Amino acid sequence: MFSDQTVVITGAGRGIGASAALQFAEHGASVVVNDLDAAMAAQTANAILSQGGQAIAVPGDVTAAGFPELLMQTAVDTFAKLNVVVNNAGYTWDAMAHKLTDEQWQAILDVHLSAPFRMIRAAAPFLRAAAAAELESGASLSNRCIVNVSSTSGLHGNIGQANYAAGKMGIVGLTKTIAKEWGRLGIRCNAVAFGFIDTRLTRSQEVQEEAIEIDGREVVLGIPQKVRSMLDQDIHLRIPLGRPATDAEAAAGIVLIASPLASYITGHVLEVTGGMGI
Repeated sequence: MFSDQTVVITGAGRGIGASAALQFAEHGASVVVNDLDAAMAAQTANAILSQGGQAIAVPGDVTAAGFPELLMQTAVDTFAKLNVVVNNAGYTWDAMAHKLTDEQWQAILDVHLSAPFRMIRAAAPFLRAAAAAELESGASLSNRCIVNVSSTSGLHGNIGQANYAAGKMGIVGLTKTIAKEWGRLGIRCNAVAFGFIDTRLTRSQEVQEEAIEIDGREVVLGIPQKVRSMLDQDIHLRIPLGRPATDAEAAAGIVLIASPLASYITGHVLEVTGGMGI
């Protein structure tokens, strides 16, 4: 399905991003694995290589100036083309709106909205020129698309996540705009909005005790245990399928919307929620 195609995935060192990288590779793609954590990026790339696939790790901060251009150029230099860009990298830094600092607000908008925009802009010369050349020659258009990761927090808002919700709704507007601007070249742009996925962003802070370092500051990942307990307690009332998704199930939504099977789907927000919110 992705034979002779190159896929770039940000935040692919673990969780949904790593699962997506492995699934794209299983379907024939050459995968460029990005993550802030160099060791985790290498681990995902090596897992693909060990299974006979093609992959490289390009660690780095998606919000850093010049990094999107470096990432896309490295992808093309290594695999000669670019087909799919998945903007998946991100984290949460929650607080109630009246306590949210400017630093928290800006950091989350930077990673969830500004970085995807810059990735798309950096990918533009490679995606658009190749598509234009195919159109001019009369050849069939190759599969080319952007997949942006959104969230039900962006679609509906969420307590304690004003910054995250704003970024994840903003990415929907960006997605629809790129779909309109690039559609004439056959380049699709869609978003995948995740609901309750079992990842380190939704697990108990007290149980997993995980954090990342952002600009020298430690940001604790996950949600308070009492909140996680509440989510688990009434899960059948909120989610028809009665459980959170695995990272592999979430990643499958990305692979599905990026695939040639979705060749006439653009500007769409695919909700991967187990029926939550219907």
